[in-house]
Amino acid sequence: MPALVPTEITGEVVWVGHVPDRDASLRSRPAQEAQLTYAGMPGEAHGGLTRLSCARVTSQHARNTEIRNVRQLSIVSSEELAEIAADCGLDALDPTLVGASLVIKGIPDFTHLPPSSRLQLPDGATLVVDMENHPCHLPAKPINTAHPGAGDKFKAAAKGKRGVTAWVEREGHIHVGDAIRLHIPDQRAWQP
Repeated sequence: MPALVPTEITGEVVWVGHVPDRDASLRSRPAQEAQLTYAGMPGEAHGGLTRLSCARVTSQHARNTEIRNVRQLSIVSSEELAEIAADCGLDALDPTLVGASLVIKGIPDFTHLPPSSRLQLPDGATLVVDMENHPCHLPAKPINTAHPGAGDKFKAAAKGKRGVTAWVEREGHIHVGDAIRLHIPDQRAWQP
């Protein structure tokens, strides 16, 4: 019996990008397509099979402990990005300013997809949703550079709308305009 159920929900890849040097800037560089490898997107600062642990996992690992990299990609929803922009007082928010890897449209309640959901592309390339990407202060600087004062509102505006982090389960390619189909785990919600 399959552990993942294909849904009838198909989104569209509307933006692809990568962060070349996170130390220099969180800003993404847009592209029309990207290769997806087991280490993420080549040239992406968040890529790699492993990474050093950060503040998000200090309950499990001391900071800077080498762990599996399940944060290779930062994926946001175009609908939620529009809501964040409005809450920041902007007409639109350029995904380069928030360090996005992908922008997807058409998948409802995107930030709250169940962990371990799969997003599958036409060539079979598959991304595994790790979990919600909690907003942080890092996008404030590039947003404020482009829109003075708006970046200060980002963290609060992005709560529950910042998208998800993901890792590559099956290699392939991704292109702007690709359909991306949602598969979800076949299990009930946890009831402690």
